[in-house]
Amino acid sequence: MNRREFITLLGGATAWPIAAHAQQPAPPVIGLLISLTLGPFAERLAGFHRGLKEGGFVEGANLAVEYRWAEGHDERLPALAADLVRRKVKVIAGLNSTQAVLAAKAATTTIPIVFVIGGEPVSNRLVESLGHPGGNVTGVGGLGNELGPKRLGLLHDLLPNASTVAVLVNPANPNAEPDVKALQDAASSLGMTIKALPTRNEREIDAFFATLVREHIPAFITAPDPLFTARREQIAALATYNAIASMSPGSRDFVDVGWLMGYGTDGVDLWRLAGVYVSRILKGENPADLPVLQPTKFRLVINLKTAKAIGLTVPPSIMLRADEVIE
Repeated sequence: MNRREFITLLGGATAWPIAAHAQQPAPPVIGLLISLTLGPFAERLAGFHRGLKEGGFVEGANLAVEYRWAEGHDERLPALAADLVRRKVKVIAGLNSTQAVLAAKAATTTIPIVFVIGGEPVSNRLVESLGHPGGNVTGVGGLGNELGPKRLGLLHDLLPNASTVAVLVNPANPNAEPDVKALQDAASSLGMTIKALPTRNEREIDAFFATLVREHIPAFITAPDPLFTARREQIAALATYNAIASMSPGSRDFVDVGWLMGYGTDGVDLWRLAGVYVSRILKGENPADLPVLQPTKFRLVINLKTAKAIGLTVPPSIMLRADEVIE
């Protein structure tokens, strides 16, 4: 072997690992479609990434994520969903609103979609059934309006002489009408009246409280909606300032910032479960075969500092049912 042949052979051998490295497949790309901005959902997004990690996927290592934030403008969701489809992501996760999932579903019938919603996915035509979703959509949720009457019952136990309770509801939410109807039916059996006050934005949140003060309504219950999750600190501050009892659609993340009571699921854990489902789909499972996961654990959290601030004493009958008390 002459010197030139040896150098050629050595050069080719040196190139082998480089070529092998260059041929490594690119990591899969998933898309996140969210109605609002990151701020109010940072903790829940961390839960989603924990779920992905449980399934073996870490952003920046073996996974890429395309984020699409509608920043409170739901009319942007269809275009954002279409953009993710053009990007040819492997999975779209719509994690905080029925509107986002509906936009994704309208944009594609082939890319798998994983949701976290508070509404009922069958009546919203997201899936064929909870046990057998069919199609390309599955996720976490499906309780619909079942929890609303339980929250109203807790408010009734707290304020048995209250004849009227207001409902903070976003009429743009597809679940708004059934949520209010369930509360009205429950209120009738308790001898109460429900006053639903449509609230679509920050300005109307201020108007909501002005109405409660003007009409001497002592308490309100909140229908689930991303707007109210994002504005939970503003709502808590207004409720405390006006000495109005507040019942949230979530548990700890609402009561932590000053709501009086919260009864619901752990939003962070629901997003974690969505992350697990996304990882399973990335590994080859079919969303049509993955049943919609329904929450089984619910927590009642009470903020005694808020109760004191608005001049209320929480009766022992409610305290005994609390899973957590903030003092």
